[in-house]
Amino acid sequence: MTFNFRSYFKSHHPQTLAYLKSTLNSFFTFLSKFNPMAANQNSVHPSDDPPPFDPSEPSIPVSYPLKTLEDLESRSYFDSFHFPFNKASVKLPPHAANELPKRRRLLVCHDMAGGYLDDKWIQGGNNPDAYAIWHWYLIDVFVYFSHSLVTLPPPCWINTAHKHGVKVLGTFIVEWDEGKRIANKLLSSKNSAQMYAERLSELAAALGFDGWLVNMEVSLDVRQIPNLKEFVSHLTQSMHSLVPGSLVIWYDSVTIDGNLSWQDQLNEKNRPFFDISDGIFVNYTWRENYPKHSAEVAGDRKFDVYMGIDVFGRNTYGGGQWTTNLALDVIKRDNVSAAIFAPGWVYETKQLPDFQTAQNRWWALVEKSWDISQNYPRTLPFYSNFDQGHGYQFTVDGKQMSQTPWNNISSQSFQPFLEFSGESTGGNLKVAVDIKEPSYNGGGNLTFSGTLEDDFQFSARLFEGKLQLADSPVHFTYSVKSNGSALLGLSLEFTSAAAEQKSILLASSGDSLLTMSRFVRHFDNVIMPHRVTKLESESSWVIQESSIAMEGYMLTKIHAVCYKLRPEVHKSESQGKTMALSPSEYHAVLGHLAMNSLMLNSDFPPSTSWLVEGNFTKWSSSDSNGSRKLNVKLVWKLKGGKTHLFRKYNIYVKKQPDLSIAESNGSLQLVQEYLGVAVVEAYYVSDLVVPSGTSGVTFIIQVCSLDGALQKLEESPSLDLNVQGS
Repeated sequence: MTFNFRSYFKSHHPQTLAYLKSTLNSFFTFLSKFNPMAANQNSVHPSDDPPPFDPSEPSIPVSYPLKTLEDLESRSYFDSFHFPFNKASVKLPPHAANELPKRRRLLVCHDMAGGYLDDKWIQGGNNPDAYAIWHWYLIDVFVYFSHSLVTLPPPCWINTAHKHGVKVLGTFIVEWDEGKRIANKLLSSKNSAQMYAERLSELAAALGFDGWLVNMEVSLDVRQIPNLKEFVSHLTQSMHSLVPGSLVIWYDSVTIDGNLSWQDQLNEKNRPFFDISDGIFVNYTWRENYPKHSAEVAGDRKFDVYMGIDVFGRNTYGGGQWTTNLALDVIKRDNVSAAIFAPGWVYETKQLPDFQTAQNRWWALVEKSWDISQNYPRTLPFYSNFDQGHGYQFTVDGKQMSQTPWNNISSQSFQPFLEFSGESTGGNLKVAVDIKEPSYNGGGNLTFSGTLEDDFQFSARLFEGKLQLADSPVHFTYSVKSNGSALLGLSLEFTSAAAEQKSILLASSGDSLLTMSRFVRHFDNVIMPHRVTKLESESSWVIQESSIAMEGYMLTKIHAVCYKLRPEVHKSESQGKTMALSPSEYHAVLGHLAMNSLMLNSDFPPSTSWLVEGNFTKWSSSDSNGSRKLNVKLVWKLKGGKTHLFRKYNIYVKKQPDLSIAESNGSLQLVQEYLGVAVVEAYYVSDLVVPSGTSGVTFIIQVCSLDGALQKLEESPSLDLNVQGS
């Protein structure tokens, strides 16, 4: 259990011991070798003797918490080799950087087996089934939780949450007997309380997240309460000063009289902390009338009251799990906010039939009870390749670059608003994100498969936006591959300032007359693509481009439209007759969607505009055949200093053979090898095997723009290194 841990321990002793054992195993794993290829969460034993983790030494970049007040006070974190890698690269969009909207909100608190699992590998790991969240459009605030003193959210969570307009909080928690000793030092004076508050604010600002959840799970001497209030107040004020729009949320734990007594509501015992912070996360064992009572106490700040729901169902109202929506219904009725704790229950308990399906089903219950919190697209450019941040392969513009399984939540693009449904009218067509088949870009696709009657069109929600259109046209580019006569277009819905509704179909390439006659009654306008490009590779991707001009309108909805223009036929072998198939098989894949106000171009800074360096270079022998291993930190920056247009870089390596050896073997062809993705201007290459007979290596940094365009490899910045001793 995470909150109200002591009361839970008394009634669930065996389960709690199992949880503590799991947490210890995660802890020992975290300290092992910081190697995602070798880490095994299930095989670590307390008898192992891992080498101590030295954050000042170069190693594969990781995220990690702070364990002591001494670490916090000394600011030693900023001297860590890992600090630059832990900076978030994505800022909140302007509409989300301000105060939260004056409405009910949804806070999601992520807690899983002690935290810092697959998500701690900043440059990504090799678990294609790693946990992720992709229903960001339902969330307002995301909290990363662990039982460490100072939980710093891994940058992957900050990057993807910010992309979707969601604020991210770290956790400051004091608990158990060690927590009392920490509290005594923290609250020893007004000055110490202020100093530690400033250290926390400094960390949040430096790493790019948006505030703190404060959980004081210890009883205190009532004489310490004034300094505790000073800590919370000063933390709130300093966060607001350093990060406008930031949040400090108090957890319902210790009361104003110093007792560790969970109130399960906002009342006179915890309101003093609510009054000096941005909100309260109410413990999850509340009763049905507590949200209403809390709203009455909060007054015009009722939306700052977040009623807790434990998805594991431990004494929580409604039972959590598959009935989490029961608690949400009560909270919505009484018009306060909700805080969902541990939605990873679906993943940890291996709900059937599989994680993808169970996750989508569970969040569909949340959406049914709650409301959509985020809208996108809001600005241009807009790009989504439907990547969830994990997969079994990695593709760039239809060309498969790697078949190695991977995970990296920072690689998530804008996630679609897919509706969970096992049935559809007019056929049995299902929509899902596919992470196993080759993509157009990244590691995911949207697949539409099943059966579809020939005279029926199937529509699937993709995005719900608030994009105000100006006088310049908006250009749409999307990639599709399909079987047989399956076609896929995009349906766009617009609203004017006068509430006038219009719908436009961006039709797939095909017979224009048939398309118009088929859809002219259903849409205000049907637009055929002005350019269709078929990739030369064997991937079968077709790139379709269309443009619209809707000045003064707001784009509010984007749907995929699946249809056929002609019925599929087959010949009867027995009678030699041609017969229509109805319903017929339908299969289409949407690889990406890009929107821009300018024609898509590849105007990247030339490679000579970049400064590229290699730091902490280390060569070592690998085997008796003469191969070597290379460790090096790549860093780059534009000479002009402007990098805000670039949030992502694909990293490749070319190994240059010794010319004399290559000529004798008849092999001079150089092939770039994909290494990974960087979301900051640095990448650490670890244990790169360089075969004997190699004279040098070239690292290529492929720049990726916000609209999905990629710089050509031959024009990308690079760094040449000679092999030591070659």
